[in-house]
Amino acid sequence: MTMLHSETGRAGARLRLPQGLAAFGNILKFLWKSPTSAFGLIVLGFLVATALLGPLLAPYDPYAQDLQNTLQAPSAAHWFGTDELGRDILSRLLFGAAITLRIIFLVTIVVGPIGMAVGTVAGYFGGRVDTVLMRITDIFLSFPSLILSLAFVAALGPSLNNAIIAISLTAWPPIARLARAETLTFRKADYISAARLQGASSARIIWKSIVPMCLPSVMIRLTLNMATVILTAAGLGFLGLGAQPPMPEWGAMIATGRRYMIDSWWLVTFPGLAILMVSLAFNLLGDGLRDALDPKQMNRR
Repeated sequence: MTMLHSETGRAGARLRLPQGLAAFGNILKFLWKSPTSAFGLIVLGFLVATALLGPLLAPYDPYAQDLQNTLQAPSAAHWFGTDELGRDILSRLLFGAAITLRIIFLVTIVVGPIGMAVGTVAGYFGGRVDTVLMRITDIFLSFPSLILSLAFVAALGPSLNNAIIAISLTAWPPIARLARAETLTFRKADYISAARLQGASSARIIWKSIVPMCLPSVMIRLTLNMATVILTAAGLGFLGLGAQPPMPEWGAMIATGRRYMIDSWWLVTFPGLAILMVSLAFNLLGDGLRDALDPKQMNRR
């Protein structure tokens, strides 16, 4: 009997994997059929490829200074021109893509679990636990995210890592609110009551039964929040509280180039367009994911 259950479990594991891959493929097909979602996928795919292959694609060293070619307009030698120190703008943008992707990745892996844990625990237990956790969440939500990030970075010190910590500390409350709202709709469901009657612990019920149900909504919200994260990181870099020179972070590039922008428009135009395109791509992809994960759309597929 034990061997039979073991074989059945292994067979079930083999069966679930293709189904998961098929569902992922269906979501990609749905996103690709929408022009706006396809645009978001293309831009984000280009961002990832650029971040991984930046050192190979960059025509120049992003940190190499050439004082004889300062503030050169876009040309065949320098497609996006050079900055006030003669550094190639294109090379710096390509290396800056890795910094942007690092910010997105680190903020996501911090904000997602924290927001999910706070929201599901508050929604499942209710009562005083819910009151305490939600009042803490409300305190964070009462401040504008950029202002609160500025306060944290001012306390921690200006650096890229501290900017990531500050953004993470200010970005989790909306995720917690969403996870709590989702949990409140699931905690009285029959399958939750059945798990409780079978002796499952609260931690197991939250992890095995509630978190998977909240995950699609949280993923959509995280994708939509990435545009705000990028803009906040660029704003901190612009104010000199994020990435520090000579790092080729896009917000810091705009900050250094604004002094010459009247005569040398390319210093701020190309980093600004990069921030705009990536932020827009995340917004469009988030909208597409919301439609793709809609139960009505899934039933149609």
